[in-house]
Amino acid sequence: MTNTETITRRSEARVPMTEPRGAVGRLVTWFSRRAYGGEVPDVVLTTWNHPGVFRASAAMEFGVSRLKALDPDLKTLAVMSSAAVIGCSWCLDFGYYAAHSEGLDTSRLREVPRWRESAVFSELERQVMEYAEAMTVTPPEVTDEMAATLRDAIGVKAFVELTMMVAVENERSRMNAALGLRSQGFADQCEVPR
Repeated sequence: MTNTETITRRSEARVPMTEPRGAVGRLVTWFSRRAYGGEVPDVVLTTWNHPGVFRASAAMEFGVSRLKALDPDLKTLAVMSSAAVIGCSWCLDFGYYAAHSEGLDTSRLREVPRWRESAVFSELERQVMEYAEAMTVTPPEVTDEMAATLRDAIGVKAFVELTMMVAVENERSRMNAALGLRSQGFADQCEVPR
């Protein structure tokens, strides 16, 4: 991402991008740059305006990162579907980068917003994306049949985790979109040069 694109992206945010300060800030900056290809995610820079929100968000992210009952590819499809419904380009960008960093198959992720028309997804993957979308719209449109079908296919524990991950992505995407965050170029780091 060029310096001009970074300035434009940051000027569109609805709150200041605040560089983390102090000992904790230095640790957060070091970790972020190490974990995210030299970048500090804009979500860190916006939530740093309110340390309590930053800590709560970091604690939640740490907690959900430890959940392992749901297949990671299904989890990625679910959160990407939710982000697509909300229209959070930052979340779609970062979600692609995160999936790539975890070694997941990213070849189909660009098809997530068009999953109904795309032939690259299995029936189970389609059910997961349909459920994520049904949870994300307002009001939610989850049906008993939809929930039962998925619960039978992946098990109760994975179904509860799927539901949690879609709810978490709703929080992420709605907050990031409301704060005016947009794609930061994380996915660009994953692209193979032509």
